[in-house]
Amino acid sequence: METMQRQRELTAQLANAARAYYDEDREIMPNIEYDRLYDELAALEARTGVVLAGSPTQKVGYEVSSALVKQDHPAPMLSLNKTKSADDLAAWLGGQKAVLSYKLDGLTVALTYEGGALASAVTRGNGVTGEVVTGNARTFGNLPARIPYQGRLALRGEAVITYPDFEKVNAEIGDADALFKNPRNLASGSVRQLDPAVTARRRVRFYAFALVSADPEEDGAGSSRMAQFAFLQEQGFETVEYTLVDAATLQDAVGRFTARARHGQEGGAPFDLPVDGLVLEYDDLAYSATLGATAKYPRDAIAFKWADEEAETTLREIEWSASRTGLINPIAVFDPVPLEGTTVARASVHNLSIVYELALGIGDRIKVYKANMIIPQISENLTRSGTARPPETCPVCGAPTEVKDAEGVKTLYCTNPACPARHLKAFAHFASRPALNIEGLSEQTLEKFIAAGLLHGLADVFRLKDHKDAIVVMDGFGERSFENLTAAIEAARTVTCARLLTALGIPEVGASTAKEIARAFGYDWNNIAGAGVDALSAVDGVGPVIAQRFTWWFGDPGNKAAVADLLAEVRFRDEKAAAAAQAAAAQGSPVAGKTFVITGSLTGYENRDALKEKIESLGGKTASAVSAKTDYLINNDATSGSSKNKKAKELGIKIITEAEFEALLNSSSI
Repeated sequence: METMQRQRELTAQLANAARAYYDEDREIMPNIEYDRLYDELAALEARTGVVLAGSPTQKVGYEVSSALVKQDHPAPMLSLNKTKSADDLAAWLGGQKAVLSYKLDGLTVALTYEGGALASAVTRGNGVTGEVVTGNARTFGNLPARIPYQGRLALRGEAVITYPDFEKVNAEIGDADALFKNPRNLASGSVRQLDPAVTARRRVRFYAFALVSADPEEDGAGSSRMAQFAFLQEQGFETVEYTLVDAATLQDAVGRFTARARHGQEGGAPFDLPVDGLVLEYDDLAYSATLGATAKYPRDAIAFKWADEEAETTLREIEWSASRTGLINPIAVFDPVPLEGTTVARASVHNLSIVYELALGIGDRIKVYKANMIIPQISENLTRSGTARPPETCPVCGAPTEVKDAEGVKTLYCTNPACPARHLKAFAHFASRPALNIEGLSEQTLEKFIAAGLLHGLADVFRLKDHKDAIVVMDGFGERSFENLTAAIEAARTVTCARLLTALGIPEVGASTAKEIARAFGYDWNNIAGAGVDALSAVDGVGPVIAQRFTWWFGDPGNKAAVADLLAEVRFRDEKAAAAAQAAAAQGSPVAGKTFVITGSLTGYENRDALKEKIESLGGKTASAVSAKTDYLINNDATSGSSKNKKAKELGIKIITEAEFEALLNSSSI
């Protein structure tokens, strides 16, 4: 009876965690805890012979619940059985040859090409039914628009966002850090957007890992996985990194792949792709076909998950960090320890339930690790004092806190809807480089000002000069720091429509979108704020979904009041005159009306933004991804094998160097 009750508890708990992770793109428990509970449930099911309906051991992927169109897969897309033991991996391989590859951590997508063009893209979903994301897939940065093969081609791969692009997207999107905690969540949320324009801005990439069918099959493509990978590459697809192994070479290959993922590429370059393990698949497809599958796993492949590198340390403090939603998150602070090549001293504990489950207390000896080798988390509490208690008042505003229980997960909230911490991220975005670019107004500084009651609305930033006496005595401040800060704020008081629009933090309205909107409405703030859905939808890069959010935001009474208060503190630059001057300068310019994409390092410009400004000042346009609308790709290494170069070559787009770009400025052609 107790065993069955434990099975019911585990089934419900894991199903809740899986739904949050896969369907809602959020985490409510550490990965290592999920794996531990999953293994416990699987062992209980094996012992009792009972598998409850809804058990995660019988499910694949996430439940499909979005507004996207649904589509059944021709055959179930199964997940892989897994092991953390290298010996188990060798035993599974036996005397066969197999292909070892990285297991990327993103969103699995099935693609179908017909007549050389992409016909459909469907997410894995729950393994039986997925979501149709064809329009979104066409925006993937490295996905071939056309391929040489003209028959019907089906393949599978992983849609991912690299770590550098993850950081860029979080920096560009208002409230991104509140929505996306890791590249996997961002990739999933980006691919499953209703508006393809959003997906395009998120820099999603696709890496093929399986050829499902080619009708009729290409010669050789159906004999081995190695041949299939080669065939996919010939069609222009980037694939996961792979190598052929046997019993003699397996351990060395696993070691090389592991070292590169943990510590970066040779020469010190970081490993940019998010991975959560390795995949081993038999190379001989005829042999694979004889093995069949279980209800959940194919028998011809297995996943290898790295044993997490752990370190023992002492818990010194639990910080309670209030967020813009009122949620107060526990953060463990411990003696610094080296992990996966870096030193860590802090780890998210996710929620109050985990604090209780780990029985945390100050002074406890704990073990910490990095989930997927990236995110520090606590794996075990060795002493389990259980003395940690949540604060009864909000650490920011002092209002009473409240514990909420949602499906067994306890979280702590501030009860004050006007808590300044709820606005910290909005202030940080307001002052960020893509917005008003106020140097010296960091998130740490903003926290101090908010805690001191100096900031309530965005317009209060421009009134900080009135609080000199309070600021100069703050830790880290003095007369000179105050003068530098107020000078930066005064410089930001004169603003363009696009920068102010970016600074407001309207969902999905980043710097590039704000520029397009400002240009479309003649750099007139009243026209921008009063724009309707239809007019906004016609703006390049906006679309109906963003347009509706935009009009809702400006229609909200609270937002209206905040904007009115802000407008009393700023003054707009005369962009109409600047635009007219730019248009005049663009007359006869060989770049006017042309669209450029910039990649790689630059030598003649300080950075890419400087080159973009030059192009735009002469009537040209810039974009982040190569598409059929691109006229030139600027890359000083025109022979590189980068995805942008490949895409440009596929589409017949000219690749030019900086020197050639300068030559273009002085001639009608190059």
